[in-house]
Amino acid sequence: MSLRKTLSLALIYTLVLPHALLADEGMWVYNNLPLKQLKDKYQFEPAAGWVDHMMKSSVRFNSGGSGSFISSNGLAMTNHHVAANALAKISTPEKNILQDGYLAKTQAEEIPTKDLELNQLVSIEDVTAKVNQAVTQGMSGEQADKARKGAIAGIEQESTTATGLRSNVITLYQGGQYHLYRYKKYTDVRLVFAPENDIAFFGGDPDNFEFPRYDLDMTIFRVYENGVPAKIEHFFKWSKNGAAENELVFVSGNPGTTSRLFTVKAVQFMRNVRVPYLLAYLQRQEGFLKAFSAKGKEEARRAKDELFSVQNSRKVYIGRSEGLKDPAFMEAKIKAEHEIRAKVAADPKLKGYEGAWKKISAAQEAHKGLMKRRQALEVGYGFNSKLFTIARHLVRMADEDLKTNKDRLPEYTDSGRASLEQSLFSSAPIYKDFEAFKLGVSLKFLVEQLGEKDPLVQQVLAGKSPEERGNELVHATSLENVNVRKALGTGDAANKKAAVDASKDALIELARLVDAAAREVRKQYDVNVAEVERQAYSQVASAIFAIKGDSVYPDATFSLRLSFGQVKGWTENGKAIPAKTTLGGAFEHAAAHGSVDPYKLPKSWHEAKSKLDLNVPFNLVSTNDIIGGNSGSPMLNKEGEIVGLIFDGNIHSLMSDYHYTDKMNRAVSVDSAGIMEAIRKIYGATTLADEIGK
Repeated sequence: MSLRKTLSLALIYTLVLPHALLADEGMWVYNNLPLKQLKDKYQFEPAAGWVDHMMKSSVRFNSGGSGSFISSNGLAMTNHHVAANALAKISTPEKNILQDGYLAKTQAEEIPTKDLELNQLVSIEDVTAKVNQAVTQGMSGEQADKARKGAIAGIEQESTTATGLRSNVITLYQGGQYHLYRYKKYTDVRLVFAPENDIAFFGGDPDNFEFPRYDLDMTIFRVYENGVPAKIEHFFKWSKNGAAENELVFVSGNPGTTSRLFTVKAVQFMRNVRVPYLLAYLQRQEGFLKAFSAKGKEEARRAKDELFSVQNSRKVYIGRSEGLKDPAFMEAKIKAEHEIRAKVAADPKLKGYEGAWKKISAAQEAHKGLMKRRQALEVGYGFNSKLFTIARHLVRMADEDLKTNKDRLPEYTDSGRASLEQSLFSSAPIYKDFEAFKLGVSLKFLVEQLGEKDPLVQQVLAGKSPEERGNELVHATSLENVNVRKALGTGDAANKKAAVDASKDALIELARLVDAAAREVRKQYDVNVAEVERQAYSQVASAIFAIKGDSVYPDATFSLRLSFGQVKGWTENGKAIPAKTTLGGAFEHAAAHGSVDPYKLPKSWHEAKSKLDLNVPFNLVSTNDIIGGNSGSPMLNKEGEIVGLIFDGNIHSLMSDYHYTDKMNRAVSVDSAGIMEAIRKIYGATTLADEIGK
């Protein structure tokens, strides 16, 4: 699943439809769970310590995705597609782990990953008052943005210094609340088991976001501390029986972003401008990556992870585009907004918030005017290369480290420095042929977005075609060498600045060339779009809090949430879609499609077929409210035992960014029974299975 910070659209509905939240909706923060709702609907009351255990047994993959601890000896499970980037980095032309899979038969065979970081949430603290007091009346947008960022940086730095934990201030309700999340980091992460890509992504792009499904989309790592497996106090035990149909189940994970409180004008901007733009870009990238992959087997290996990511995102945005065009959705959105604005206008205590919607509308116009230049220069669509990203970080670190912590760009503050450096100085391989190809393609995009007569474009291209310039720049850089990066990116601030300024590296020079323009468009966006929206949505939040309190969930922010639901199929076009598939169904699905790619089962599966119980559940669906970022989340029963592993949503889940309904929206998981059957009987990983099943 592919990977803003707003209130739920369903929250607005509750103002006019009192029973709207009876559906299994919500990505709930751990310090404000819907305990009454769980008791009233499911007669479930968690025991003492249940919430803390669920929270601390969950992990976040900093590369984007979710996971969980599944043994006291450091085992951590996620999806194969969440792990794909890490698997690609330890693969070689001779040993393609991403494609062929891997099983460490002993701990000595567990392979260290290059730069993977896992985060375990250990505490949450409300710091709303501390952040808000930094912004005072009369401040300009630029002053408010700087003051708020400075306050957040100070809170994070103080916490990190005091606790040694990764500390991030999470914006909730688009500024209605700010919570400090403290994480224990694990950076020594080693691969234990990954299946073949042919079964991890069985059905490929055609089956993505569909059901029935037959995927073993899983990978298991082990975290280490001081060179030995970490001792984990909180971990999820494995369910022996799995989940029955209609059983209450929970998903504990890190959903990326949702946009369920967007105003009508903001949704229309997404429908008419933003989503079509992103979809066109993704379709373009997919075509170019397929062209590179077609050059040969090794080229296909190098591009595989990035191509999957683009294809996945492309399908997401197609679904969002279609959903945003649904007249029923827009009519409900308009009606809901009219109702809440009428309540605000009628209440003398809330009338001061009436202007919030107009401010958000103005921000959309500002965003529209900045979008092409911002995406090309600051987001990086015009310079799509790992090597350029490295160069930009080195150039900006040199400048930002001369400032006080509170005055830096957020990604360069002290609280996140260790994680940034782990990525920046990673020994993961970088392939210059692939990087030159990507940079050439993206420079062509830069020309299309800004125009060939743009002075900056002309300076970047230096009289050459985009393809020629991309190839020239990549082959003239030495940044693929970790030691070169460290020489430029370590040491005291003054020395770093001097080294970067003196560097003649081609991509360092390019990053210096475009940095002022990129920073300027970033500043315009932060002040005229992000800050305006933050203040306006904060007013919307304040109005709703005044009416309903905060007994609702905030939108997703790639921070730990808990959702609840039931294992349940659905009916579509008069046809009942069962809640579960079986291992035997995978063989039938392959045969029905000629057993050719992407419906070709691995050799290991055919060899083990006679040993398998083909009636064992393989994949299942549930009504849990999830979105991109939840990939790899454990699905759990009331006892906190693993009954499944989230890896996808069905086609009806693609509008979950904007709204949720449990009529046909389903989360898709690998069944715990199918996982264990495969580990034991197909892969012969008895020792691993025994450790998980303790």
